[in-house]
Amino acid sequence: MITQTFFILATIRIITIMKVENDIVKLISRFLTLNDEESKAFMECIPIKNFKKGELLLKEGQVSRDSYFVIEGCVRKYYIIDGEERTTEFYVEDESIASLQSYKNKTPANHYFECVEDCRLAVLNFEKEQELFRRVPKYESLCRMTMENDFGDQQETLSQFITSNPEKRYKTLLESRPDLIQRVPQYYLASYLGVKPESLSRIRKRIAKK
Repeated sequence: MITQTFFILATIRIITIMKVENDIVKLISRFLTLNDEESKAFMECIPIKNFKKGELLLKEGQVSRDSYFVIEGCVRKYYIIDGEERTTEFYVEDESIASLQSYKNKTPANHYFECVEDCRLAVLNFEKEQELFRRVPKYESLCRMTMENDFGDQQETLSQFITSNPEKRYKTLLESRPDLIQRVPQYYLASYLGVKPESLSRIRKRIAKK
């Protein structure tokens, strides 16, 4: 009986490991064509981990040692200014998360990353990233291209935010990221839009009446 139970548990563990390995190869294969050696490199260097809602991936003052890619879930970036949380970004499926200055320069971060939902994330630390660049050179080109695209998107988002009033910001959010309206608590959305929760409630009511 003990032997049978041990065999069942071992089989479950092997299946779980295989699923994780297949997931990371499947994920990277969406962006790069991989041979067997390259697939092995990614399986060895990028684990997929689960995080609970409310769990902090990074705190202010910590040096960021990991970057992430969201497979499932939602993560927010926020600062604490004058004792209040100010949300500046949400990351959902198929988006990467990194505190670039802290991660690359080994300096303390000035913000937080928090899981808004239970999350499943691909995790890459700095040392493993350098190993991947050596083992899979084309991966570095992909990272550079992705970073440039993300930077361009952030510039556009910042420009729209600065030049818009809160109601326009909310309408833009409805059009570009409607999933966030259902997934993220209103007080986080209000912080992201730069208003108080009660102001966001009034904005939503005005828009609903139109």
